Amino acid sequence: MSEVTITVRGEHETRIAPERATIQVSVRADGPDRAAVVDRVTRLTEPVRDSITSRADTGAVVDWTSKRLSVRAERPWNTEGKRLAPVYYASIDLTATFAEAPDLSEWVSEVSPWDGVELGWVDWHLTPATRAETERTVAAEAVSVAVTRAEAYAGALGLVEVTPREIADVGLISSGQPSPMPPVIMKASRGAAYAADATPAMEYEPEDIVISATVEARFLAR
Repeated sequence: MSEVTITVRGEHETRIAPERATIQVSVRADGPDRAAVVDRVTRLTEPVRDSITSRADTGAVVDWTSKRLSVRAERPWNTEGKRLAPVYYASIDLTATFAEAPDLSEWVSEVSPWDGVELGWVDWHLTPATRAETERTVAAEAVSVAVTRAEAYAGALGLVEVTPREIADVGLISSGQPSPMPPVIMKASRGAAYAADATPAMEYEPEDIVISATVEARFLAR
């Protein structure tokens, strides 16, 4: 046996605590008069926006957005099957990215009782720099796993020299077509858990973000 082609797959994953939390909040109002509903939702939004900007000034909030006012009308039916007068619904959506989970918990506890406020999803994530560095490290470790496997196979065959020929994202070598799954996967919980005891403060507990990578490699062993 002079030479053998060895094709292997390498995987690696790591878990890392999230560095940022982006929360979505909506302020809503409804009623029979469009102008009054618009005025009410605007007034209800002001203290929410102020609470976010004040934290942005201290650095607790690193980024935030406020979407335009949205207004819609519906005509409900009564018990006799007749259409009633229109009911107007207005809303303004905001997002805020917090640097620390305790700051997020404190803010949520503050604004959640306010009239018209509805808290939405929480997205736990990494800073772009940390994400990029972690993805590079995980990908390199996946390649290292592939090399180790190829060397193990070659050693079992009594071959000592292993030379890389191809390396690619998972699925590209075996089929020649792009894989439906990305080579580097990052998963994290989009929701958030909070304490359900008698204390009024909500305690958000983020899950670790899992970053994984899978590569395929082809080696020539002699």
